[in-house]
Amino acid sequence: MSSTLSPRSALDAEAVKTAYRRWARVYDTVFGGISGYGRKRAVAAVNALPGERVLEVGVGTGLALPSYSRDKRITGIDLSEDMLERARIRVLQDHLTNVDDLLEMDAEATTFEDDSFDIAVAMFVASVVPHPDRLLAELKRVVKPGGHILFVNHFLATGGLRLSVERGMARASRSLGWHPDFAIESLLPPEDLRRATLMPVPPAGLFTLVTLPQCESKSDAAALVA
Repeated sequence: MSSTLSPRSALDAEAVKTAYRRWARVYDTVFGGISGYGRKRAVAAVNALPGERVLEVGVGTGLALPSYSRDKRITGIDLSEDMLERARIRVLQDHLTNVDDLLEMDAEATTFEDDSFDIAVAMFVASVVPHPDRLLAELKRVVKPGGHILFVNHFLATGGLRLSVERGMARASRSLGWHPDFAIESLLPPEDLRRATLMPVPPAGLFTLVTLPQCESKSDAAALVA
């Protein structure tokens, strides 16, 4: 991977936990609005896909949970127990009987069995985890052949003023808890980028919805990288 595509400032699990411990109380107010379009698009895409068992990676305070159709069975994971506590309160208050579990777990190394889910969706997570390639590999492991992996994320601009701003903000990655200078190539290798569907999401295409279909078999997946 070219160094020009990789985030400049490394994040580790403790940096993420510390950042989101600070954000937990105000997350819905500060980020709920600007991320709302992406969240709604992602959940609508999940609801339209076949399959029942859904893994939401980085479930946070559970902002997306009330929007899933009731025929989807949701398991949410997050690295921040502070955020999960708020998600559990939301589940109780909104009587969300289709939420099966909310677990503190590292998205790069989950404890789920292979092929546990029909769909995995990661909203605003790819630029938070320390190793995006490990995140993708783990989601491929836990999602069944023929299933789907979805991401909503901000990706580095390819030019102009926004690129300069994002490069400048990269110095604050550890305090922000995410990478402003995160390139999509840091997440998806070329063979997956060719297969993925990319959809710009408001406001102003700041975020992108990525839909990546799983191969129908493990042998097909191996052939892609051969």
